[in-house]
Amino acid sequence: MTDENKNEPHEKAVDDEMAREMEGVPEHLRDDGPGEEDNSLEDALANLKGDLDKAMQDVLYARAETQNVRRRLEKDVQDARNYGATSFARDILSVADNLSRALDHVPEDLRESDKAKNFIAGIEATMRELEKVFAQNGITRIAAQGMPLDPNQHQAMMEVPTDEAEPGTIVQEMQAGYMIRDRLLRPAMVGVAKKPD
Repeated sequence: MTDENKNEPHEKAVDDEMAREMEGVPEHLRDDGPGEEDNSLEDALANLKGDLDKAMQDVLYARAETQNVRRRLEKDVQDARNYGATSFARDILSVADNLSRALDHVPEDLRESDKAKNFIAGIEATMRELEKVFAQNGITRIAAQGMPLDPNQHQAMMEVPTDEAEPGTIVQEMQAGYMIRDRLLRPAMVGVAKKPD
């Protein structure tokens, strides 16, 4: 038996053992020769770095989106607090208009009458209470009389020829306007001065 034949069983045993060890190892990580292991590891590392970068980018996008959603929700909640009563406030303005008209049309002699004095005082107290409730809810009356016309707050209903006011100045208020915080609730309906013909 030659030396070469003596080594053959040993080499075959080593090859079998290495084959068993490589079972279950992914193909791209197997050592197929010198230098290839380094390339495979570098490729695997590059792939892992790419996956990590992508995952970090996804996390950053998700975090930014979460912050945006949170800000939108906070704004919606704040708007609901500030302006949730807008529809109700518009409806209640007609009550304020009617009380104001009632007080404006009470004749002076009736104000002095003992029979009507308490009744009128009751209407005035109701009007003051309504104005107090408006103030508590951020509802304020828009200044109109003597002010320059502001199309964001006033609605011109007619022009009044006069020399007593600058053209474009409000000389008559037909209906009071109101703001709810910084938003227009209802424009004031007004008459605006113009130069006489």
